[in-house]
Amino acid sequence: MAENEQPGRFKQIRMVAGMVAKADRKALPIVFGSALGTLAIFVLIGIFVGPLWFMIPLGLMLAIIVGLVIFGQFAQRTQYRMLEGQIGAAYGVLDTMRGNWVVTPAVAGNRNMDVVHRVVGRPGVILVSEGPSSRVGSLLGAEKKKVSRLAAGVTIYDIQVGTEDGQVPLAKLQNKLAKLPRNLTKAQVNDLNDRMRALPQRPAAPGGPMPKGVRLPKGPKPPRR
Repeated sequence: MAENEQPGRFKQIRMVAGMVAKADRKALPIVFGSALGTLAIFVLIGIFVGPLWFMIPLGLMLAIIVGLVIFGQFAQRTQYRMLEGQIGAAYGVLDTMRGNWVVTPAVAGNRNMDVVHRVVGRPGVILVSEGPSSRVGSLLGAEKKKVSRLAAGVTIYDIQVGTEDGQVPLAKLQNKLAKLPRNLTKAQVNDLNDRMRALPQRPAAPGGPMPKGVRLPKGPKPPRR
């Protein structure tokens, strides 16, 4: 079975590399240059300090790691760029977050296909909108009033995802949520989720359901308290 899996993985890597190269011509040269530079440093250390037989394998291993890390960063940036502007892109990012987060997609929306997603976590309730700021303000305000009836005393945040002034770019959404203060305990989060289930469920926004299984790199883990 392993033999059948390997070609698929290599094909996936080639596809991602192709997308990265198309998005940024300098990306792959930077990846290979960084890896070769790391290897060269260890070879020089082996020649002048030694032992060379130890430094070459060590440098090779670290060169591969450096190359993969930098390649992953370019791949992540490319994926976010491809998702930018698509309906449900913010949900795709929210759904891959690490930690105790419960994401409910498209709790509010309109005919323009602007949507609001609800996130419950240690900070409290976070309402995340997708759409122009001129249109999502009323959606966020109405949803905030609805949530506040069942979440008395709980902090409610609203975040607009987009490229306009005052909005949060898609690539920075996970970091934005991860940096919010931890206002609730795990037990309080569970209780809050139970209360949120009492809210009427809204069907997916116009244009189809929110995307499932978006393969994005995991975001930062929220700090423990």
